[in-house]
Amino acid sequence: MTSTDLTGAVAEAVAPLVFTFEPAVDRALHEGLLELWVEVTNAGGAVGFVAPVTADEVRPALITQLAAVAAGRMRLLVGRDGAGRVLAAGFLAPNAHHLQTHWLWAYTVMVHPARQGRGEGRALMSALADAARTLGGIEAIRLSCRGGLGLERFYTTCGYTEVGRVPGAIRVAPGDDRDDIAMLLRLL
Repeated sequence: MTSTDLTGAVAEAVAPLVFTFEPAVDRALHEGLLELWVEVTNAGGAVGFVAPVTADEVRPALITQLAAVAAGRMRLLVGRDGAGRVLAAGFLAPNAHHLQTHWLWAYTVMVHPARQGRGEGRALMSALADAARTLGGIEAIRLSCRGGLGLERFYTTCGYTEVGRVPGAIRVAPGDDRDDIAMLLRLL
């Protein structure tokens, strides 16, 4: 389905996304995540790439993250619409260091561009927090976001607090360095 088709479908009816924590990863989910990641990036989303990208460029990163899911080093949360299309996703990764096992990382948090501005980003962040609470012993979620896009303001509305910033740590293009912003959500 193309972006135009998806936008049209969204205009007809906007049912809330249904979130599934730790879904079975099959070919359809793999392809849905890949399409989502490409769409989000090409719409200007800060999910590890700079637009424009193709599926072939994103696929290795997705394969790496899904391999971590299969190995138990990451957990996946997926948001789907009524037709089963993958329109939101986020990965949770525990810390390997024994002194930091009480918090985990959120990675590659994304909502399809056609579904943004409808509260579904906040719903995704809430679902990630709920998923983290089911893991036992988790007191916080930490994530990193790219400066210059207002993402820290969005995460603040979701209950996160800025806890650090490294100026110019992310180079999106020559002469275009962005801050790497650390955000933390306390779950207790």
